[in-house]
Amino acid sequence: MADGPVAEALLRRLDAADGGLDSAELAAELGVEHQAVVGAVKSLQALGEIIEAELRSTKHWELTAEGQEIDREGSHEARVFHSVPPEGLAQSELMRLPSGKVGFSKAMSNKWIRVDKSAADGPRVFRVVDSVEDEVQRRLQLVRGGQAEKLGEKERSELKKRKLLTEVTLKTYWVSKGSAFSTSISKQEAELSPEMISSGSWRDRPFKSYNFSAHGILPDSGHLHPLLKVRTQFRQIFLEMGFTEMPTDNFIESSFWNFDALFQPQQHPARDQHDTFFLKDPAEALQLPTDYVHRVKRVHSHGGYGSQGYKYNWKLDEARKNLLRTHTTAASARALYRLAQKKPFTPAKYFSIDRVFRNETLDATHLAEFHQIEGVVADHGLTLGHLMGVLREFFTKLGITQLRFKPAYNPYTEPSMEVFSYHQGLKKWVEVGNSGLFRPEMLLPMGLPENVSVIAWGLSLERPTMIKYNINNIRELVGHKVNLQMVYDSPLCRLDAEQGSPQTQETT
Repeated sequence: MADGPVAEALLRRLDAADGGLDSAELAAELGVEHQAVVGAVKSLQALGEIIEAELRSTKHWELTAEGQEIDREGSHEARVFHSVPPEGLAQSELMRLPSGKVGFSKAMSNKWIRVDKSAADGPRVFRVVDSVEDEVQRRLQLVRGGQAEKLGEKERSELKKRKLLTEVTLKTYWVSKGSAFSTSISKQEAELSPEMISSGSWRDRPFKSYNFSAHGILPDSGHLHPLLKVRTQFRQIFLEMGFTEMPTDNFIESSFWNFDALFQPQQHPARDQHDTFFLKDPAEALQLPTDYVHRVKRVHSHGGYGSQGYKYNWKLDEARKNLLRTHTTAASARALYRLAQKKPFTPAKYFSIDRVFRNETLDATHLAEFHQIEGVVADHGLTLGHLMGVLREFFTKLGITQLRFKPAYNPYTEPSMEVFSYHQGLKKWVEVGNSGLFRPEMLLPMGLPENVSVIAWGLSLERPTMIKYNINNIRELVGHKVNLQMVYDSPLCRLDAEQGSPQTQETT
């Protein structure tokens, strides 16, 4: 408090001092904790221009608890040396001593002792020299005496490495007289009350100066998770590029829309239980478009539309199986099917951002539940060049310029490309997306015209978020290991585009 004994003593000492006072020295003279003096300084500062205080930082070396023990009793290696009698000591007995394990290795490296492994009763330790100088204890005594500057940088580093020494930063205040200095303290009013106004006493009372630069108390509010911030930015980018958002409210999907409609064969490994979460109840979808199902069955089993198909016995029971969707491409298939039913054909651009589920092994970049972002463009005569151009524009808007395209295989796109971005935290290229042109075997059974092509790409929401927020482990972003303080402190997401064209590499 400004009217407390420490503050009063500070003002008296300052009145008699020539120039100013150091808060640490004053605390030592008064016999109080330094923090008590700091509190008095801050209280006096709040009263106006009574004092001026300059914050200063000084560094000094202090002994750790182990360093203080060695200062008193000697280093571990010296204690081990003095524990070995002239006739030697069994190594097993020496290792049971309090300083045995640490001191033995240090004494051996100093060549103070040796081990005779040929002794009859097992390895035995003997002295190599008659006496030793305990340099570690001597150096620590210098530090305790305030003479740490006599030690070389290498010597201090060695003691610090052994956790015997620590560098401490001491923050103190240099206190001097202010323009309104006085040894008597009068309490300043912080509020103007109705009683002061009615009685007129406010005219004779001192008031604290109003601090217009002070920050108010932050209001209690919710905090958006980084994923939601990045999702909002992605959605805005799609809308700016003229895309329409697809409905993606069905986490549970039939195998038909998730796999079969995408020309993915029923024996494909991705449809195994170790990759996909299948449902027990309800186990099957009840309604599927009959005519469309027949066309999909025919192209799988016998081919068509310029394809020979997969030549296998396609089963409706397999297509009816319900599952947690493994990609939002199932929603894209539904949207394209609805588009194909509208006559005449109208070019369209769709996007979706929602959760998908895969039975994957968890690691730094994979989760069993994550978010997928997908973009689809349907128009006449689209090519791979159009796809690469859209991807360049899309990722440039994200501010991700280090891209690499790599040829890939997907059952439902041909040609296909994987998209990689360089992650500064992981120091490696990380896959951020997949892309390609949907195959005719997928599009034509829907009823789309033959000269219509569909380019599509997908990426996870988590990996770009990790890149933008410099998070190295996806489990620190989503799941039970998330530090909620990270959610509170994460800044606004601005996926600002960098100037210039993106640096791209096409790997062949």
